[in-house]
Amino acid sequence: MTNSIVEKNSSLKLEDKKNWKKWGPYLTERQWGTVREDYSFDGDAWNCITHEKARSIAYRWGEEGMAGFCDDRQILCLAPAFWNGNDPLLKERLFGLTNEQGNHGEDVKELYFHLDSSPNHSYCKYLYKYPQASFPYDELIEKNKRSRTMPEFELLDTEAFKENRYFDCYIEYAKPDVDDVLMKITVYNRGPEAATIHVLPHLWFRNYWKHNPRFARPQITSEALDYIKTASTRNGSLFFYHEAGEQVFCENETNNQHIYHTANEYPYVKDGINNYVVTGEPTVNPEKYGTKAAIWYKKEIPAGGKQTFRVRLSKQPLTDALVEFDNIVAQCKSETDSYYDELTPKGLKQEHKKLVRNAFGGLLWTKQFYYMDVYKWLHGEPGHTPPDRLKKRNTDWSHLTNRHIISMPDKWEYPWYAAWDLAFHATTFAHVDPDFAKDQLQLMLREYYMHPNGQIPAYEWNFSDVNPPVHAWAVWEVYNKDKQKTGVPDWDFLERAFQKLLMNFTWWVNRKDENGTDLFEGGFLGLDNIGVFDRSKMPAGIKHMQQADSTSWMAMFSLNMLRISLELAGHNVAYEESAAKFFRHFLNISWAMHHIGEGDISLWDDEDNFFYDVVQFDNGGSQRLKIRSLVGIIPLFAVELISKNIFDHSYEFKIRTINIMRTRPDLASLISRFEEKNENGDFLLSLMRGYRLEHLLKRLLDEEEFLSEYGIRSLSKHHLEHPYEFDHNGKHVIQYEPGESSSYMFGGNSNWRGPIWFPLNYLIIQALRKFYSFYGPTYVYEFPTGSGNKLNLKQIARELTNRLLKIFEKDEQGKYRYHSDHAEFAEDEHFQEHHLFYEFFNGDTGQGLGASHQTGWTALVANLLLEMEEDENPATEMVTQQEMAHDFSE
Repeated sequence: MTNSIVEKNSSLKLEDKKNWKKWGPYLTERQWGTVREDYSFDGDAWNCITHEKARSIAYRWGEEGMAGFCDDRQILCLAPAFWNGNDPLLKERLFGLTNEQGNHGEDVKELYFHLDSSPNHSYCKYLYKYPQASFPYDELIEKNKRSRTMPEFELLDTEAFKENRYFDCYIEYAKPDVDDVLMKITVYNRGPEAATIHVLPHLWFRNYWKHNPRFARPQITSEALDYIKTASTRNGSLFFYHEAGEQVFCENETNNQHIYHTANEYPYVKDGINNYVVTGEPTVNPEKYGTKAAIWYKKEIPAGGKQTFRVRLSKQPLTDALVEFDNIVAQCKSETDSYYDELTPKGLKQEHKKLVRNAFGGLLWTKQFYYMDVYKWLHGEPGHTPPDRLKKRNTDWSHLTNRHIISMPDKWEYPWYAAWDLAFHATTFAHVDPDFAKDQLQLMLREYYMHPNGQIPAYEWNFSDVNPPVHAWAVWEVYNKDKQKTGVPDWDFLERAFQKLLMNFTWWVNRKDENGTDLFEGGFLGLDNIGVFDRSKMPAGIKHMQQADSTSWMAMFSLNMLRISLELAGHNVAYEESAAKFFRHFLNISWAMHHIGEGDISLWDDEDNFFYDVVQFDNGGSQRLKIRSLVGIIPLFAVELISKNIFDHSYEFKIRTINIMRTRPDLASLISRFEEKNENGDFLLSLMRGYRLEHLLKRLLDEEEFLSEYGIRSLSKHHLEHPYEFDHNGKHVIQYEPGESSSYMFGGNSNWRGPIWFPLNYLIIQALRKFYSFYGPTYVYEFPTGSGNKLNLKQIARELTNRLLKIFEKDEQGKYRYHSDHAEFAEDEHFQEHHLFYEFFNGDTGQGLGASHQTGWTALVANLLLEMEEDENPATEMVTQQEMAHDFSE
């Protein structure tokens, strides 16, 4: 080993660091059922390529693989496949239900864990749990044809893991050099009897030559009994070394005869290895060459025993490729251990250190090579007949060309990027790989991603959908984390991002403020079914909606841009003018939220002391939608502290600010304490004046409303007994649902009607910490509401953090609280220690729901642990019930 992880990831030049990340876990875990592979007439992506068809069709835009590795252009792919001798097919890819098959939407039906990864993927570890009996594909499909009021039927509900008759398949990768990848597969037999496992490490080329005539066809050939060789004009030659096993070859080409009932262009097609192993057909090339290859091992493993399989892919010809294999893997793992030991605070509990490492491991595993050229997708390849489609998706995004490593929300359930998910991912990546975090944020702002009108692409189902504008917040967070880590401000990153964010801000102002009143729309804004109806497709008779969340996000966006402007002003004084502009934007939005509304109905309700969406009807009438949801909590996020030092040294900004406040005192009066300084001389910008903050916190911290034992709910529990009804061209109802949704909106696999979501909980905690920085320890509130127990805002933020962390603690049965009640999680030691990071969590029980590997934004748990402020003397902060607390009421 020539370099430690820290050297590989930190001290080398940027171009060297990129080289160290040339190979990584960049294979998606589901390419089938995606929009980019959908060439159907009716646009039915779920059925264009199904799981059944996936093993026989050569993909156009990318490759998939379970626990797979590939290079950063996905020229060559490496992944394991397994067979238990009973299944009707090789286990090459993860199985799950499509949106139409699942009673709660799409859902992966496998047990797997992204256990570990160093930031540059010099060491990675993955666990797949494989039943020894035939995998229950049909049963999982049939038994999920049930009511939406019932839970999903899961793999552990079948007999597949009865009597522990399963294999634990651990896949480890180690990289001693840039183009040197070792894969170690260790299979444990957890069952009571000996069992046979077939292990097939696969090596194959993505089929890029069919659609790119400038590239010659590559080839993989057998060179000796212990290695095969790849040859390509794109990446030269690599050697694939292996232990004794049968070399099998086919082509990564579609089996036209099986899928389309037409002649095959090649005799040995994509599913050739599968058919050869499973059914014994002569479907592999006896000449031992092709574009897809595997090494076939068959081993009987005794009960409780294990078997290890080793392969190595290297750019260099090696005479003893496997001699030091185990030592290299151990060394890479040891370096990773040292890295995380140094990263995590010494005071963290051991279980929290493990949680941090697993969260980063899962986040790093969710990187994916994402390729989609919208123009080619719409119009076909040059010289080819355009695809015949009834409805052309994303026609106004023809400029969009994606061909990068991008962080995914979940590589099986959401194997496409989502703009606001990515922003949260970046703030977590900033702790371990700030360069990658910055690159991800800049990527979305590039000219071949961002629309010419300034919109940031949402996701492949509809790039024009609108995600919350959190990109500027993420840019500021990543910049700050990097600055704290290195001590050096990255002015170039901040300024480049700021210039593009100006375009995005302008798009929002021009496109989502229809009346020019500083009140914004945006539709579902990533919150899917949080409304009484789909806010992107409102019932007939509604002219438009003014949204409390959209308007608040824009207030937050304004403050983010203001703060970035003031930072850049320290580098270039001209940015003080930008700061003043965004200060005025914020004032205008704040004033509008309290004074402007359809038919004189503002977003703020003085009776309920809460923000609501307002709809305007075609007949001119208007109505507040009195739903107590996160929509009314998001105004809390628009808060920024301006220190006295920055204010006093920003002369132009200071003068303009004072002039605005003199000429429009009505605007200034809306801003919490900006006309007053705190004891440090600092200023606070916020949508929430003191009394509004107090009323909001009463609801937020009420266990009968938003406060759960496990964090903040997305919808108030008040609506359990008091559903909200909106009667307009039909009756629309929303009711508190702590777990899986009963609504069919957005496919039904998303639920913002009660569960706990980490990203918005994280923003709530961040906001409370900012308020604490201004108000200090003497401003206290009841926590929980009605308890008589008074805490300051910093303590409340810490208590909310603890409630979120409780999700990842073990209960009295010894299982993590987010796990379901399946006995395996409590009784099988091999199930108990592996973390999952769910999309959201039941608002009453903390059980994990939705996508099971959405480490993307649920990895924010690592942020909470690493950023949680240490209290040197907590007792000095406690305020007793008898002490006088400041009163925010007016």
